[in-house]
Amino acid sequence: MNEYAHATAIVVGGSIGGLTAALLLRDLGFHVEVYERTPGPLDGRGSGIVLQPDTVRWFSERSSQNLHDLQTRTSYIQYLQRDGGVVHRENASWTYTSWGTFYRALLSDFGTAHYHYGEYACGFSQDDDRATVRFVSGTTASADLVVFADGITSTARQRFDPEATLTYSGYIGWRGTVPWAALSAQTREVLDDAITYDVVPHSHITMYPIPGEDGLDVKHRLMNYVWYRNVEAGPDLTEMLIDKRGFHGSVSVHPGQVQDRYIDEMRRAAAELFAPAVTEVVQATEMPYLQVLSDVRTSRMAQGRVALIGDAACASRPHAAAGTAKAAADCWALAAALRDAGGDIASALTKWEPGQLQLSDTLLRRVVDMGDRSQFHNTWVPGDPDLRFGLYGPGR
Repeated sequence: MNEYAHATAIVVGGSIGGLTAALLLRDLGFHVEVYERTPGPLDGRGSGIVLQPDTVRWFSERSSQNLHDLQTRTSYIQYLQRDGGVVHRENASWTYTSWGTFYRALLSDFGTAHYHYGEYACGFSQDDDRATVRFVSGTTASADLVVFADGITSTARQRFDPEATLTYSGYIGWRGTVPWAALSAQTREVLDDAITYDVVPHSHITMYPIPGEDGLDVKHRLMNYVWYRNVEAGPDLTEMLIDKRGFHGSVSVHPGQVQDRYIDEMRRAAAELFAPAVTEVVQATEMPYLQVLSDVRTSRMAQGRVALIGDAACASRPHAAAGTAKAAADCWALAAALRDAGGDIASALTKWEPGQLQLSDTLLRRVVDMGDRSQFHNTWVPGDPDLRFGLYGPGR
């Protein structure tokens, strides 16, 4: 008997974590409605994702779509030095996707009939039988289960843990993509088939190839990177985060909106610090953008019939490349707890919570250590196995 055949669920946040939750809940029998705050389809600004087992599990086990159609692959990890020489190189196979490619694939599986754009959730309440979400539009929606997957700026987090606030890491990430075909033949040869690092005092950059908006083949492929640079909290950071429209970005400044003077300085610094191939990628980026790197972890993820998952519950700097994997892991664990609970939603959430809190804590501690080693202690050593990607530990 399917205990959830007549149950309803609301997922707040229609990004990758929210869609994974929605798909798994629907598979359990729930009637699921997804509410996304943005007024139209999400694009992810071209960001890359390192794929890990939890991230791709939906496509490996449940979807009719072929995972190979969503990803690129490299065979090596390499570290370059200023003159372009290779400091370290090892065999290590990783796969990647672009945020937009992965989001569209999940949305294709879920469909748009129960996916609502332009609904910003601002609060919730619940009783023994139902939970109700309030939206700024004035509408409300109620269900047997509510899952908040509304990201690092979650409006629900404070109701779970008022003390859980964003803590700035002390550095920002410059991000961008460049068409692979636009790079010189020499640079393509250096960067081909590898995830590439360039480590300099108090900073480092990493780059890898991702699918383009129009496909996987080489002519559409993009080189994606994130460059970590220290910016002290205070007026300098505040000024840097004011975009060309005069708006202040608390977590990012979007492509095309970063003030030109900061982009000019970023390009000059790349030429002074990095290997020629890495410099070419940075300088060829038409619209680089800024990400403010902050950490937050709530002490609660379950509250009656309401769950908090992904970045809404624990957001951390991306050194372990585990953000989307953590969101997916939350979803799969939640689905398993609900399946085993015999229809008792509140009991399922109570049993699900401790393991996911522990995973959040372990991941956050590790990425803080990784970032401190790079940005402040200068102890990021090329080839150190402790610096490998992984949700459950280095390389795991």
